[in-house]
Amino acid sequence: MAPGGSSVMNHVYGGASRSGLSPGGGVPEPGGDYEDADSWGPADDRSRGRSGRRAGRAGRWRGAGGRWWVWAGRVILWAFILVVLVNGIRASFERYTANESADPAVTATDGRARFPASAASAFALQFTGVYLNYDQKTASDRERQLRFFVPDGADGQFGWNGTGALRLQSVQVASVDARDANNAIVTLLAKTPERWFQLAVPIYAKDGAMVVSGRPALLPPPPRATLPETAGRERDTALEAELQQPLEGFFKSYGSGDTVALSRYADRNSITGLGGSVAFVRLKEVIAPTGGADQRDITVTVGWQIPTSDPKMVPGELEQTYELTVVRKDGAWYVRDIDGSTRPTGS
Repeated sequence: MAPGGSSVMNHVYGGASRSGLSPGGGVPEPGGDYEDADSWGPADDRSRGRSGRRAGRAGRWRGAGGRWWVWAGRVILWAFILVVLVNGIRASFERYTANESADPAVTATDGRARFPASAASAFALQFTGVYLNYDQKTASDRERQLRFFVPDGADGQFGWNGTGALRLQSVQVASVDARDANNAIVTLLAKTPERWFQLAVPIYAKDGAMVVSGRPALLPPPPRATLPETAGRERDTALEAELQQPLEGFFKSYGSGDTVALSRYADRNSITGLGGSVAFVRLKEVIAPTGGADQRDITVTVGWQIPTSDPKMVPGELEQTYELTVVRKDGAWYVRDIDGSTRPTGS
């Protein structure tokens, strides 16, 4: 080896080890800097000088790996972070909107206020049961019960003068009109032995606590609607006559709940009948509009006899209207679906 060769080799290998080459023979060390010789510290630059820097540059690996993989990794990492952020924001928004739409206790006229409508409805319902039941013989008992619902310092009878009597037969919540997050009018549909009417009850609610904030107001009952005129449908009188016998058998079995007999007339096992709670009397009317040869939607009016607990009393009868889907199989008609009817009927 030439004189000074050892120092030259040591100098070259020393530069290689700093640039990422393994001391044993030209294989890059993981994590080595393959690009910038200036990454050496200032002390290394002063000690090695220009010749050391050239040697370092000459011995440095410039393969296709290195920074290309670093930038690819950064792109993948940022893409993953963006996906996580977007999914998190979307999931939070969906939970918020689902809660807004699914919560039946939140209602308001302007769409902004949040009011506990379900709890206030129950509170107003209980209050009305006390408020609209009074008797001068038990006035003190009514006053005691009203204290739970009315504000402190309010009139003990809450507007009643203490004379006469009133008996409430039934009451249901009709609507809740939330004015803001704390105040609402709960309207109830009430019935006494003499009349129907509505009662508007003001409710104040905050932090789970409630009170009837003012005296209620009597309102007239909802008006009776007039049905629109319906266009006459072309009827298939031949099919109506053909369906008489199978429908009589179906409704007899449907009323008694005889599933074996019912299977001869029903297309599905899910139709199970009324379990003997009624008895079939007659098939009053069948309306079958024109349509397909193998399936029709028809309207049927049936007379039922309602059993009574008094064996000496003649059972009453009720006529009821159904909508049926019937299908034709192997030359016979079967009931596929049975439901109530929204079609206007006569007397």
